[in-house]
Amino acid sequence: MKKLNTLLLILAILTAGLTKTIAQTHQEKTAKIFINKKGEINDENGTKLGFIDKDNIVKDNTGKKLYFIDKDGNVIDSQGKTLGKAQKNGFYYNNKGENVLQTKDLDKEKCAILDPQGHNIGTIHQNYKLHACAAHCFFLEQKKLKAEKEKAKTK
Repeated sequence: MKKLNTLLLILAILTAGLTKTIAQTHQEKTAKIFINKKGEINDENGTKLGFIDKDNIVKDNTGKKLYFIDKDGNVIDSQGKTLGKAQKNGFYYNNKGENVLQTKDLDKEKCAILDPQGHNIGTIHQNYKLHACAAHCFFLEQKKLKAEKEKAKTK
């Protein structure tokens, strides 16, 4: 009987851990980003992550340059590293040439940010269409790195 109780307890702990992991993975995949008419970049909770300045450069809340998009659509970070390519048709490709995200017009002012399967992962004002996918990928990557650092601290 004691072995059965211990086994059930271990099973319950494993199930709870697996459920939490699946929920976190789903949350990471569905994290949304919104870019408004002013060029402010916000997460799904309304927290301001950064902004697009008048020179079309993306900066964080402290004003630190994060990336820009050159005349050919290349997304270049502050160290000069190419992160991907934003095309005028609203598609964003990683450095391997894989379609990562795309945009779709919703009305005359807003566009949806879509993953490759067509799931809506945010909205963006038409003025910043080229930034939709780059900003989403950049801030999602930052969120992932922050989560990894926090996870490493707890070990």
